[in-house]
Amino acid sequence: MENNDTRHRIRALLRSDSPPQALESLLDTLDSGELVELVLHLSADEQRALLSLISPDRAADLIEDLPDAHAADLLEEMPARDVAPIVGEMASDQRVDVLAELDERDKEAILEQLDEEDADEIRELIAYPPNVAGGLMMTEFATYPMSTTVRNAVDDLTGREGDYEFLTVHYVYVVVKKHKLKGVIRLRDLVFANPEMKIGAIVRPALTVSPETDLTELDHFFDEHDIAAVPVVDGKYNLLGIVRRRAVLEALADKAEADSLKVAGIVGGEELRSMPIMVRSRRRLAWLTMNIGLNVIAASVIALYEDTLSAVIALAVFLPIVSDMSGCSGNQAVAVSMRELTLGAAQPRDVFRVWVKEIAVGIINGLALGTLLGLAAWLWKGNAVLGLVVGGALAANTVIAVSIGGTVPLVLRRFNIDPAVASGPLLTTITDMCGFFLVLSLASLMLHRLV
Repeated sequence: MENNDTRHRIRALLRSDSPPQALESLLDTLDSGELVELVLHLSADEQRALLSLISPDRAADLIEDLPDAHAADLLEEMPARDVAPIVGEMASDQRVDVLAELDERDKEAILEQLDEEDADEIRELIAYPPNVAGGLMMTEFATYPMSTTVRNAVDDLTGREGDYEFLTVHYVYVVVKKHKLKGVIRLRDLVFANPEMKIGAIVRPALTVSPETDLTELDHFFDEHDIAAVPVVDGKYNLLGIVRRRAVLEALADKAEADSLKVAGIVGGEELRSMPIMVRSRRRLAWLTMNIGLNVIAASVIALYEDTLSAVIALAVFLPIVSDMSGCSGNQAVAVSMRELTLGAAQPRDVFRVWVKEIAVGIINGLALGTLLGLAAWLWKGNAVLGLVVGGALAANTVIAVSIGGTVPLVLRRFNIDPAVASGPLLTTITDMCGFFLVLSLASLMLHRLV
């Protein structure tokens, strides 16, 4: 109830001629989580009005807490002159993530409103793929030449709080020739060092990554090294930026969420109920309409065996069981292959090796599941042949399902098709078709023993 009241007050302030300070004062009473929840319950027009009225730094904080695609949807409908001050207050890695979601025209319109240095930096960062070190790095970090004294470095850090607003990691980087990385110093080591000592005397060699280091490699790197951030350097060891451990964890979480939505058939990888209805409908229909065709193909198998199904109506009970259980086994194989692709433990060239290993698991699980289902059918109808038909069909279809589930993601990756999107529909269609075919064809062969 309290959130509803606050939301109504925000709406009233947006509709009134009240000064922005009144709105800012109300927002001061909310933490970031409460504010995001309230904002997402406002209409898109109300959200844009809110961003236009509050200060750019507060708007930047809010944009950074929203999903990137949703933030981009809001910004692209706002005048570039209103968006530019907000973008200017965002951390370098965050603003690149949001601007990357915009089309080229809207993005350039915003960049033209920024100062030349910021615009050039954004263009350089946005050129990297999003899930490599170059796309994840931030450019807010502290660097000093070797000859700087400890006292001067500390005084500079403490005297320029505004410049280092986004400096959330506890390191300074020592450079030579302005950009070439010499090493790193932890802030606590800097604070407790002799103030008159040159920082070059206490610098330590730095672990580094290249801008092309991908997300999986970064994940492994931070698993192996207990540091909060790693510098990104080019081939000449020039310091380009830093990648925070937190940024890697967030990127991994975002990727997992996007993959989960893709598997569920949300084309585009992200959906919120605050998005326009037609956008949400279009993203779902793209997958659902394709599934209609695939399901019609699978169901057509049943039509071929209509006489058999009419003669042994009990088979209708077991058709969905065989297809669903096989589908579950296949989805397990898909999940393992997707995980191994992510970790680099499997490559498209490993199709045969993966298939052999899945066959072994499929035979064992197929026999176990087929025996259980066959016994259930026998006990229910008192017909051992019925149990043999449905149990044998489930056993065989389980082997087929794990074979398809294990290998299809690798094959799709080989042809640059997203396995998270396509593996599910293909697996479902094939296991349904094979399951229906196996049950009904075996039943046709033994029809005289079933009726």
